[in-house]
Amino acid sequence: MEKVERLISIIMILLKKDIVSTKEFAQLFNVSKRTILRDMETLSLSNIPIYSIHGINGGYGIMDEYKVDKRLLSSSDLENILTALGGLGQILISEEVEVTIKKIEAMVSPLSPKGSIRLSFYWEGRSDILQTLKICQESILKRRLVSFNYMDKNGFATNRIVEPYQLHFSESSWYLKGFCLHRQRYRTFKLFRIDHLVMDENTFNPRDYLLEQEHEASYQPQLVAIKALISPSIKDQFIERYGRKSIENYSSEYLLATIYVPQNSIGFQFLASFGTNLEIVEPKTYVEEFRDYLNKMVEKYTLKGSH
Repeated sequence: MEKVERLISIIMILLKKDIVSTKEFAQLFNVSKRTILRDMETLSLSNIPIYSIHGINGGYGIMDEYKVDKRLLSSSDLENILTALGGLGQILISEEVEVTIKKIEAMVSPLSPKGSIRLSFYWEGRSDILQTLKICQESILKRRLVSFNYMDKNGFATNRIVEPYQLHFSESSWYLKGFCLHRQRYRTFKLFRIDHLVMDENTFNPRDYLLEQEHEASYQPQLVAIKALISPSIKDQFIERYGRKSIENYSSEYLLATIYVPQNSIGFQFLASFGTNLEIVEPKTYVEEFRDYLNKMVEKYTLKGSH
């Protein structure tokens, strides 16, 4: 964890708890007590109202008036901080987040040079999805219905009216999760398939979120554990996606990777993208299914006589 991220985490913890000891902070962040002491000095120099209590039950706290009366950070600010630091899955596209980040910059400067961190989620040609994201985000915050034309994978379009609940980023795609009034069920929509998106004037009362979570569980594809021999040239890609523990030494030419992939065509497409740098070895049933998938690909390019 970087220093600035650790300092922000310390502030959030102290806003929620009365007294936290140096030992607790050191164990939580896996750093030395001396590092925590330096962090507290840094926060104090940055005008964060931290005080210390000595003794067996001692530790650090933030002055109560900043917690209750002045509210150094509101609950909304804290949520936005978690959003900004939490990664792609929960990033919000709104001016509110920008304001919160400015508060953080003012609070922690000059701890870190400005512009030291930059997140980018789009490549050339994807900028058109920003407007869709902004409309979806605004609709979620204002609890307004959205209507749009939705194109399925076969090119068939249907008009939908949806109660929007969450934007979700997975792999390289954005999704809108909500309750479809036409289907009377929770649905997940790929944003790039949405056209003519409009935020309705009508508002809605959020439904029981437990139902949405049940749908979420059923929406997740079934995963299967596979073992594959991979060449060192693609090792970094596997470590980035699955962690270092997924890789172990096998021979001078190959590494052995143990990973989980969807048991469907999406999993096959992912594995096929590595070409000859990957060979699945277990389970045997998955090897057979993957071979059938590759054979069908090859058949597309097999000469079948002159045309």
